This record gives sequence, C-alpha cells and structure tokens, in this order.
Amino acid sequence: MINSLSIPRTGKLAILASALVYTGLSFGVATGAAPLQAAGSPYYTATLSAPTSETKAVTDGVAWACKDETCVAKKTSARPLRVCRALNRKFGEVATFKVDGEDITTEELAKCNG
Repeated sequence: MINSLSIPRTGKLAILASALVYTGLSFGVATGAAPLQAAGSPYYTATLSAPTSETKAVTDGVAWACKDETCVAKKTSARPLRVCRALNRKFGEVATFKVDGEDITTEELAKCNG
C-alpha cells in the first residue's frame, strides 16, 4: 500500500466551499457599507445642485460614493479642477467642491461648471 499526503476528494470540496463562502462574505463586507462610509476618508467632497439616485459612479477613473446631493471620493493624481469637471459632466452642476476639506475658489467652481 502506498501512503500519500493527498487530501481526499470530499476534503478538497470542503476546502473549496469554505474558500468560496469566505470570499463571498469578504466581498459583501467590503461593498455592503453605506456609500459615504465606503469611501473611507474622502479627499474630495462635492455637493451637487440636484440630488442623484446613483450611489456609486466612476468619472475619469475617480470612484465616487454618493448619497442624495453629496458625493465623496479618495485622492487621485488628477488636478482637482479636472476631477470637478468630470463630476459635472456626470451629474450636472456642482454647488460646492472641497479638496482635502477646503472649498475651491469661486473662479475654479465657475470653471468646473462652465
């Protein structure tokens, strides 16, 4: 008789099932949080002129989490004005736009919406 260290077929299926359950639960926890909490600590915060029904959106590679008229996103390598313009193209007029907690200037906001 040959002794081997291989796992019996039922054991392999149990390991596969456990891995699938773990992956499903991990994915659910990662994506199941409230949209504004899911973004972590936001770098960009925008208030839209009109509420949106979308809770998640991607504009020019920036992932936004939105609730009503507030949208937040993490820092990106793009210039803030470009980020704001992309948001404007997706959702319409942007009422306020903050970068790391500070409002952009009135002139920049006008360029964003222009």
